[in-house]
Parts: sequence; structure tokens; C-alpha cells
Amino acid sequence: MTAGISSPLRPANPAGPSVDVGHVRLFGREVPWWAGILGLYAASRVVTTLFMLALYLLAGAFHWEGGSPQSHPTFLGFAGTWDASYYRRIVEHGYPATLPTDADGDVQQNEWAFLPLYPLVVRALMAATGLGFAPAGVLVAVLCGAAAALVLYRLVASRVGAVSGLWAAVFFCFGPLSFVLQIAYAESMFFVLLFAALWAIMARRYWAAMPLGVAAAFTRPGELALPLALGIIFVIRALRARRGREEFGVRERVAMIVSGAVTAVAGLAWPLVAATVTGTPGAYVETELSWWTGFIGRVAFVPLTPWFLFTWRYASVAGALLVVAVIAGYAWLLNRPSIRALGTEVVAYASSYALYLFAVFLPQQSLFRLLMPLAPLAGAPGLTHNVRARRIVLVAGIALQPVALVLLWFIGYP
Repeated sequence: MTAGISSPLRPANPAGPSVDVGHVRLFGREVPWWAGILGLYAASRVVTTLFMLALYLLAGAFHWEGGSPQSHPTFLGFAGTWDASYYRRIVEHGYPATLPTDADGDVQQNEWAFLPLYPLVVRALMAATGLGFAPAGVLVAVLCGAAAALVLYRLVASRVGAVSGLWAAVFFCFGPLSFVLQIAYAESMFFVLLFAALWAIMARRYWAAMPLGVAAAFTRPGELALPLALGIIFVIRALRARRGREEFGVRERVAMIVSGAVTAVAGLAWPLVAATVTGTPGAYVETELSWWTGFIGRVAFVPLTPWFLFTWRYASVAGALLVVAVIAGYAWLLNRPSIRALGTEVVAYASSYALYLFAVFLPQQSLFRLLMPLAPLAGAPGLTHNVRARRIVLVAGIALQPVALVLLWFIGYP
């Protein structure tokens, strides 16, 4: 028998499974959950580092532009390339007071597309340790990635058990895009904040979710999924309370409303900050649209249209039908019993985050990276308790890592 450990955030689902999430089984032995997850995370970083190092050496041998030792004399410098250069500029010079424009007056790509919390933490670490941007940025990313894996395990395991929590973390750590957990980029910091906020919501610690959501709002776009999920959960709980199926007291209602309102305001704050500093009302939106020009040209931003704009541009009617099919398929997926076993909160969050991507994001190559916050769905028991399926997913994830590295490092940016 294994002994469970108490959690500061107990699942608030009294009908949920009574499971021991304090230990995981690895290679025939039961170990404390945190040791198991950290061990897997460390192993995954070794695997990914070997792939990245091989790519770095190949780039030097074949003189690939942008990634060779000639361009980046150190491996850490290589890991600090990509759009990480914008974070470096923010760390060293802050945000521009005037937006850069081309000859036609259109806003060009600039630092306002990148939110401030990650570069602030990196700058603080640089000041405290004397490290350069690349090693400090990579260190922050790696540590946040480890924390994200730990939180992901706990939030999944709290609902569907240790096996599902363990495999959700495995898929997250060894997935095709998992190299973002160890480059000078804000993704892993966003993951840990988002997962921690979701875990707090699942435990009905709504006040705890608020500061986590606010921090996430200044780390990466996408935090607005949290207040929307809170709104969905509020309505569901209110209906259940009205039918006498559960208690939903005034204190919890107030906590949800306040947390939802504060995190929503935080999620909408950065465009206002950019507009105030630059004196340009649409500074943030225009900056984001500058990344779209290579795919669909200059367009006006209209919510809920980017996916149709992109697919219509390249596939006309067939592209629009593909978008409809993807939406229908995702709705079907979220209604599967295995996904619903993760709980109302996870389904509400997954619905909200997907709606955010559909409403504002152009579905180019970055889409695969931006799907990583949906990692809790990989803990669905229908996948994690199927030995053959989980092995296939794990092997595919590892095998696709070098493919993703080549495609996204040298052919298109993620």
C-alpha cells in the first residue's frame, strides 16, 4: 500500500475518485509523485537537448543560415535565438515609445507583441547572478517547465488518478514541441501559471486563481480563457444549485465574480498599456497583425474571422469547410466520456482556450505551439489507460521532435 500526501488544493468534487496521487509507478517501483515527475522531466530535457545539439552541429557543418556556430558561437546562444531576440531587446532597452513603420506607414514587427513578466524575471536573474540573457532566459524557462509538469500532474491526478496524471505529464514533457520548455521564451512560464490557476479553480480556491491569472495575463496572450471558463463554471454551478444538486454559497459566488472580473481586466490591459505608451490607439493589434502579412497580407482584425481568412486564402470553399469540420470535431471530442471524466472545469477551460484561439489567432505554424496549454486533455483515461495508445503517442512525440526542430527553426518560426 502507498500512502497519499495531503494537498493544499484538494479537488472539490466529492463524487470524484478516492485515489492516491502521492506516488507514481516508474519502471516497476513506486516513488513520490514529485520525484517521479521531476525525473521524467529531467530525462525529457536530456533527450531534447541531444536533438537540439545535433541540429546545432549540423547547422555548422552544412552552413545553415541562422543556426550555425558561426551565427551563434555557443549552444546557449543558439537556444536564445528565434523571437527570443525580442525578449532580449526588452530586457536591455525596454519597449519602444514609437512604433516602427515601413514606407507605407504600416506597423512593423516589434517588442509590443511580447508581454513583460518573463523578461522582467530574466532581467532580475541577470542582475542577481551576472548571467547573460541566453543562459538566464534558458534557466528561467527550464525551471518553469519543471513546475508546469508538476502542476499538470496534480491537476489531472486529482480527478482521474495517478496513472492519468503521470501520462499527461509524460506527453507534455516528451511532445513534439517540448523544446519550448528550454529555450529563452515565455511559454513554460505561461504554462505553469495557467495550469496552477486551473488547478485552483478545480479546487474551488477562486481567490488563489486570481493572482495566478493576472500574472499569466502579462506573460503570454491566451489568459482570457480563464475568466471565460470561470463564467461558464459559474452558470453551471448556479443551475445545479437551483436544482438542489449542490451548494453554491454567496462567498463562492462573490469569489468567482471578483476573480473573473479581475482576470478579465488583466487580460485586456496590455493593449491599453501599449496604446498609452506609444500614443497609437491600436498599437498592440497592429503589431500582432504585422506577423500576419506574410500569410494573408494586410487585413483589418475582426474577431472570429482569422481561421476563415487563412483557409479561404489557400483552399477557398474547401478551406472554410475544413474550419467547420475542425470545430465540429473538437466539440465532439470535448463531449467524449473520457474527456468529461476530467471534470467540468477542465472541459470549460479547454472550450474557452480553443474559442480564444479561434477568435483571434491566425492558424499558421505557431498553432502547434499554442495548443500546448490544452495538455490537461492528454490525461483523459481513454488514452492514458490504453497501453498501446499511450506508447504510440509517446514514440510519435519523441520521433517528431527533430522534425519540429528542423521545420520550425530553419523553415518557419513557431
